[in-house]
Amino acid sequence: MFDSFLRKIQLVIEDETLRKRVLFVLGALVVFRILAAIPTPGINIAALDAFLANNQFFGLLNIFSGGGFSNLSIVMLGVGPYITASIIMQLMTILSPKLKALYQEEGDAGRQRFMQYSRYLTVPMAFFQGFAFLMLLEQNGIVPPLDLLGTATNVFVIAAGSLLLMWIGELITEFGVGNGVSLIIFAGIVSSIPAAVAQATFSFDISQLPAYIAFLAAAVAITAGVVFITEAERPVPVTYARRVRGMKVLGGISTYLPLRVNQAGVIPIIFALSLILFPQMIATFLSRSPIEWLASGASAAVTFLSNQWVYGILYFFLVFLFTYFYTAITFEPHQIAKNLQKNGAFIPGVRPGIMTAEYLGNIITRITLVGALFLGIIAVLPIILQGVTGLTAVTIGGTALLIVVSVVLDLVKKIDAQTSIREY
Repeated sequence: MFDSFLRKIQLVIEDETLRKRVLFVLGALVVFRILAAIPTPGINIAALDAFLANNQFFGLLNIFSGGGFSNLSIVMLGVGPYITASIIMQLMTILSPKLKALYQEEGDAGRQRFMQYSRYLTVPMAFFQGFAFLMLLEQNGIVPPLDLLGTATNVFVIAAGSLLLMWIGELITEFGVGNGVSLIIFAGIVSSIPAAVAQATFSFDISQLPAYIAFLAAAVAITAGVVFITEAERPVPVTYARRVRGMKVLGGISTYLPLRVNQAGVIPIIFALSLILFPQMIATFLSRSPIEWLASGASAAVTFLSNQWVYGILYFFLVFLFTYFYTAITFEPHQIAKNLQKNGAFIPGVRPGIMTAEYLGNIITRITLVGALFLGIIAVLPIILQGVTGLTAVTIGGTALLIVVSVVLDLVKKIDAQTSIREY
């Protein structure tokens, strides 16, 4: 296995086209990290650190901004608006049959148009999110109060930074290797590792050595579990019927249809976290209201939602429900059954058409249970580890870990595919 890995590296170095693609990705990520290091002026760093430490929604936003939000850089929104626009477009396929047909039935050309609509929607989302975050940060004393012109200028710069990152991500996808947006998020997560290691080393206490050893063992086991579930799939056998065309006999091939255990990826975690923490943000804002009864009610809501047990239980069940919800949106058993029947394929022992759709629907319902439980556990993993080990300096961010593993596996597969093509 190690020899095969070294062989792939050698092929990447020797192949000029692949080497240029890898170097282009590295160069684009360097540009991104330079942009993420340029802060906006007049930031209260201490207030910003305290705000991010006590607000998990903005902690997640910092992940998707590639660390750009932690110092309020000019790319502080990161690819967040693009991800939000993509999620909205996915949900719109439920309401609009035309969008659904465009995404699922019109092939690559339809998907390209669908992604173009997502890019158009990213523009107003970037301006809206930039203005909302500036107002919230100004209320918390993190950025100084600005006049109308200053606010408009900052919103324009922040929105332009997000659109620039989206463009860089598209360039990486087209001229590099892998998905550009995912690689930007990955680079932001990885860039925070040295600071986290330094913080853990600085706060190291010899009396907590067993807890640190247990943490490392848990990190290895959890990473292995994430890899296993991410790659796990349920093969459904498929046979193509024999067809005679002239003097040739076509078909008669047996293959399989891979159904992934984790169809939804990291999207359910994002949905659930937004649904939990957005009301908490509103309640925090209303707790400063001059109306006494409104302020007291909002303060009680903040206290209730801040309880770790309440937060963890709600988070787990919402991730579980959203996993089924998003899988139902993205996986269409009726469309798959229709395509199989159109191509002369069938599942052995199952009648084509409606019976095949019901069979696939039953399988995806059962395996999604495993994926939903997995995502729910990954989501509340930091809370569990902090409660068990008592360590607050180090923790395994479930969402970040899932993103890193998924991006690395996807990147390795694409490089492997490119090197295999050139080998043969």
